[in-house]
Amino acid sequence: MKKHEHRVTKIVPGGIAEELGIQVGDILLAINNEPIKDIFDYQYLAEDSYIEVLIRKSNGEEWLLEIDKEADEDLGMEFEQGLMDEYRTCTNKCIFCFIDQMPPGMRDTLYFKDDDSRLSFLQGNYITLTNMSEDDVERIIKYRLAPINISFQTTNPELRKKMLLNRFAGDALKKVDRFYEAGIEMNGQIVLCRGINDGAELERSIRDLYEYLPHLRSVSVVPVGLSKFRDGLHPLEPFLPEDAKQVIDLIHEWQKKALEEYGLHFVHASDEWYLLAGEELPGEESYDGYLQLDNGVGMLRLFINEFEEALCNLLKSREGGQRQKSLYKQEEISCLTGRLSYPVIRQMAERMMEVVEGLTIHVYAIRNDYFGERITVSGLLTGEDIIAQGKELPLGTRVLLPENVLRSGETVLLDDYTLSDLETALQVPIDIVKSSGYDFIEKVMKECPPVKGRE
Repeated sequence: MKKHEHRVTKIVPGGIAEELGIQVGDILLAINNEPIKDIFDYQYLAEDSYIEVLIRKSNGEEWLLEIDKEADEDLGMEFEQGLMDEYRTCTNKCIFCFIDQMPPGMRDTLYFKDDDSRLSFLQGNYITLTNMSEDDVERIIKYRLAPINISFQTTNPELRKKMLLNRFAGDALKKVDRFYEAGIEMNGQIVLCRGINDGAELERSIRDLYEYLPHLRSVSVVPVGLSKFRDGLHPLEPFLPEDAKQVIDLIHEWQKKALEEYGLHFVHASDEWYLLAGEELPGEESYDGYLQLDNGVGMLRLFINEFEEALCNLLKSREGGQRQKSLYKQEEISCLTGRLSYPVIRQMAERMMEVVEGLTIHVYAIRNDYFGERITVSGLLTGEDIIAQGKELPLGTRVLLPENVLRSGETVLLDDYTLSDLETALQVPIDIVKSSGYDFIEKVMKECPPVKGRE
């Protein structure tokens, strides 16, 4: 198949493509007589209300289809490659890269490093800009693709070159000026490394990035993740509680300024900083609509707020608002989670046991022996650790496990253990809990009617 020809691999039932007789195996050649380089071109050209689509059928015939549709209505077909092009691998050698800290012997996809601007738009991935061509910049501006998520690390060009081990990393920041001038919405991320881009360097970065408001809507500051597999890598040290407090104080100073001038908090500390410093999580209003949720900014606050609302609804639905001893459920269950979220889950379990008579919930923090104890998020827990530690614990009749331990859309963990493997080894059924306070209560109560959440 020639370049810019795209094989159809799926037809959406009832969609435009099915109605027009397009079939799996057909080849998309052009839209409006324009070749399709990748998903950027496809989505831009296909959004008009009238388009002409050139298809080559499996028998070699070419069909020119004239399509009248609603603007932005999808054509209802998918292609061999999600990007309609090859994925671009990362050209950096970042001193903090977690993929370089992975143990050997895992599946190949876990070692793939992407730095593709198209994934920033489509999936929310953060990109360094070093792998972005001038053509990419121009097409993003032309097609108004937004938001673009940028992994800054620092605005000091020389330091950025050292952190990314890429001599073009400093100059790549100039592309942000192009996006700003064009009014393209952006979000940013800073992976903080102790003694490298923190302290005065972090303040410099925040000050520089502040100049890109309002088009740069948010910047998250997250601590570097350090596994035990760092032999031969740049020496990095974990942050201490006093370091976390300094980071939080600096961010709060800039949040106050941004709120007064732009009505946004702009720069955000991820949840780890507050837990490490022993400080209370900010209120929901501090997260500007949770713009940085995928970076762990506000995830626990949202979970707590959903839990409180769901618990209130649960109580009201049972006894007309009577709180204490209005619920009964005779069961003993367990929640297995990472060390980071353990304090929050434990508090929720205690609240549930206060209002549900007969309910016992054990909450256990699973230590990450696989990657090392410095890794505390539940999303990097493995089946090996869950089984090894879970076997030694009283689990009750069921185990609740957070959804982020699984591969997206599957029932497989990072180290290829399946949920079935876990259930067999632990000898209890496992219920998966979504990242939602509503779902947590529903899974705890299980056979009770669903808890109504926010509309």
